[in-house]
Amino acid sequence: MSGNKDSYYLPTPSHWPIVGSLALLTMASGVIMMVNKISMGGVTLLAGVAILLFMMYGWFGEVVRESESGKYNKQVDKSFRLGMSWFIFSEVAFFAAFFGALFYARVLSVPWLGSGDTMAQLWPQFVASWPTSSPGVEQVSGPGSMAKFTPMGAWGIPAINTLLLLTSGATVTWAHWGLIKNNRSQLVIGLFMTIALAIAFIVLQAYEYHHAYTELGLTLGAGIYGATFFMLTGFHGFHVMLGTTMLAVILVRSMKGHFKPDAHFGFEGVAWYWHFVDVVWLGLFVFVYWL
Repeated sequence: MSGNKDSYYLPTPSHWPIVGSLALLTMASGVIMMVNKISMGGVTLLAGVAILLFMMYGWFGEVVRESESGKYNKQVDKSFRLGMSWFIFSEVAFFAAFFGALFYARVLSVPWLGSGDTMAQLWPQFVASWPTSSPGVEQVSGPGSMAKFTPMGAWGIPAINTLLLLTSGATVTWAHWGLIKNNRSQLVIGLFMTIALAIAFIVLQAYEYHHAYTELGLTLGAGIYGATFFMLTGFHGFHVMLGTTMLAVILVRSMKGHFKPDAHFGFEGVAWYWHFVDVVWLGLFVFVYWL
């Protein structure tokens, strides 16, 4: 149907949901085969990922073409905004559960373990203070090497990454202003700067992980501190990579002349997501690295 504001847009039947279901089935089968040590498990999983990427490229491309052809009206725009709002809400709940686990461990579990005699008998060296690691003073950090467990400090790479993400939030907002003013060069430059800052963040976090494993003895096996540290920072890093991919797509579309000053929810949705990533990182910096 047309983009008439008085009409209700009804999309034509699509085969992409079926392709997406096939991708998920193939991926799940691959994981099951890998768990059961079946030789084709890895190949099956990769095939499922390839089908999923193909589905995303085809389906998203179809939506972009429909949007650029003027098929969408205010009803569709509202639907997109509600959908993105609920998606970000689900991500808030996702991270809230992990922050809750960190709170439970730090404020409730560790003090409780140090309050009785049982822990003193099982692990005499245990000290009920945060951060705490696994039993024993040393942690294996690599083949043939040992490193004493050390928590990650806040005022090195984490502080630099905080500055990078906060700056990226400013540059994506600057790009948005350029789009509203119909300044295409400001839009493109702002998005390019945002992506560059995001890539710098990812590179520094990869270096931080290498440093944690090889020099600090901070691994996934380093007790509850190591588990919560990598759970929270790792999932956030995945979201940064996802957001960077989304920004790259928006940059390519902007260079092709997509989006208008009065109709650009594709850009706004990605900007919302990126600001969400920034806010989560501030929580991580304060509660995981600093306090």
